[in-house]
Amino acid sequence: MPIFITQGRYSQSAIKGMVAKPEDRAEAVAELAGKAGGKLLHYWVTLGEYDFLVVFDMPSHKEVSAAMLAAGAGGGITDFRTTLAMTSAEAKAVFGAAGDLTASFRPAGAG
Repeated sequence: MPIFITQGRYSQSAIKGMVAKPEDRAEAVAELAGKAGGKLLHYWVTLGEYDFLVVFDMPSHKEVSAAMLAAGAGGGITDFRTTLAMTSAEAKAVFGAAGDLTASFRPAGAG
């Protein structure tokens, strides 16, 4: 299954609630991933631009999108973004396929 990396921020109300009653969100996120058909691989709280980084193994972009929309709808997270991750072997195959397509593709403005 494809690997997806999601980064995001906790909302102000989520931070206020977790300060008042600390909790480990990994279990809830793992349950969400499982219900969406995937698996939580890693859950980290991070410093800097984003508050958390999550790595999922999901069947496709549809399942990870549904899971993240469900999480966002609850109001506890904001500004989240999800990225597809590829192994170097997968990337090599993609670059090879792109090379095959390059010869037949006319760029914009090339007349």
